[in-house]
Amino acid sequence: MEYICIYMTAASRQEAENIAGALLEENLVACANICGGLDSLYWWKGKIERSAEILCIFKTTRARFADVQKRILELHSYETPCIVALPLLEGNPAYLRWIEESTLNR
Repeated sequence: MEYICIYMTAASRQEAENIAGALLEENLVACANICGGLDSLYWWKGKIERSAEILCIFKTTRARFADVQKRILELHSYETPCIVALPLLEGNPAYLRWIEESTLNR
């Protein structure tokens, strides 16, 4: 089994909580961490922009990534949201089992 963290930014805490709640209710992720106070600087449509954003980190399995991404795209307010998966190369075996058990299709 392969495990991942998905890094996503949102425009507001409410949006982050709504997306996290949907992903958890649908057993697409085992856990959602919502962190505030993120300043993002980025290129957008030919110029440098700056925004206050909320960072979300989701723990799930690699097999669930496509479903997670699809659901985020349905719920997110951004035209091109940041959704990237980072592999979990090692971890507490009990924690990794919990991720797997929490994201089973039910």
